[in-house]
Amino acid sequence: MNDIWSSIPWAIVAPIAVIQLILMVTALVSCIRQRETNGPKWLWVLLIIFMNLIGPILYFVIGRRQQ
Repeated sequence: MNDIWSSIPWAIVAPIAVIQLILMVTALVSCIRQRETNGPKWLWVLLIIFMNLIGPILYFVIGRRQQ
């Protein structure tokens, strides 16, 4: 088990994980504060949470309603 953890290239994985977490939290906060979205808000929250990197990007590109 220890051999598996030591073989992961943490110099590449850690920054991607941090960027993904920041993007997800930012998208969730934006979605919750937005009055109206393009589509149901509950669906955007599920997409942001479960589609990891693609969900937040989709929300920022097509989910937010422009005023």
